[in-house]
Amino acid sequence: MKTLLVGEYRDGKLLASTYELVAFAEKLGADSAMFLVGSESDLPRYNGTLYFADSSKYSEFNPSAHKQLLLDVIAEEQPEMIVFSHSSYGWDLAPRVALALKAAQVSEVIDVVDGHLVVPTCNSKLRRDVKAKTAQTVVTLQGGAFGLSGDPSGTATLVKVETDAPAQVEFAGYEAVEKGGVDLSKAEIIVSAGRGIGKPENLEMIANLAESLGGEYGASRPVVDAEWTEHHRQVGTTGQTVSPKLYIACGISGAIQHLAGMKKSEFVVAINTDKDAPIGEIADVLAVADLKELVPALTEKIKSL
Repeated sequence: MKTLLVGEYRDGKLLASTYELVAFAEKLGADSAMFLVGSESDLPRYNGTLYFADSSKYSEFNPSAHKQLLLDVIAEEQPEMIVFSHSSYGWDLAPRVALALKAAQVSEVIDVVDGHLVVPTCNSKLRRDVKAKTAQTVVTLQGGAFGLSGDPSGTATLVKVETDAPAQVEFAGYEAVEKGGVDLSKAEIIVSAGRGIGKPENLEMIANLAESLGGEYGASRPVVDAEWTEHHRQVGTTGQTVSPKLYIACGISGAIQHLAGMKKSEFVVAINTDKDAPIGEIADVLAVADLKELVPALTEKIKSL
């Protein structure tokens, strides 16, 4: 199988998520080439053919031009799979390419098992194995789902590509999200609440444990989506990325979107009634217990020290 990996370049820099695409191809056992609109001053460390277009000419965001550049490369390479990051760039460009190719699109892939793409379903409580019926498949990868075993290395064979496709939008730049409330990225201790806390009133005991430890409390996306707490408390790919010294996950199953936001924590404690919850795979300590009993007892013990 041959894959074409669509790298991403933002605000003058190559994004690290580009290497997650490389890791995906390696896990799939596929040959790969790469496409990138970027700068020659920051090329990926990659052993393979890199089809490159200069972002100073084609902009970092120019859907019509980027699509045509990519379609030209696809015609040259004839890959069975075209792979994007599940990012704003991928969300925009992948469907355009899939429609042009009349190809199936599989979004938010988190794993590969026996050559099948694995995607989450039922709010990440279940997983499905998917295989497209079309000759070509457009894929987007969930952030943090794939990683190289070592540091990126290699020198790409550069092939420059150009197009006369007119730009239909003008890229004005990036606008930073306005920050408010707590900056969890600076917290050394975080206690996070998941759907397993049961009801919004139980969020108080999570906050109490965090306070007793001198830390902050966070939350998973389902807790934020249910409006039990503010969005600035959310940890994950659509929230904040954190790397505290201690991360305590309370009632969090461990969807890949959440794990991607906290996997760099130095020490992880998980409290869950399900001993097989995915969070247990990365936890240093897994307490199989009812958090509504353990968390208050743990808080009381800490406060008595």
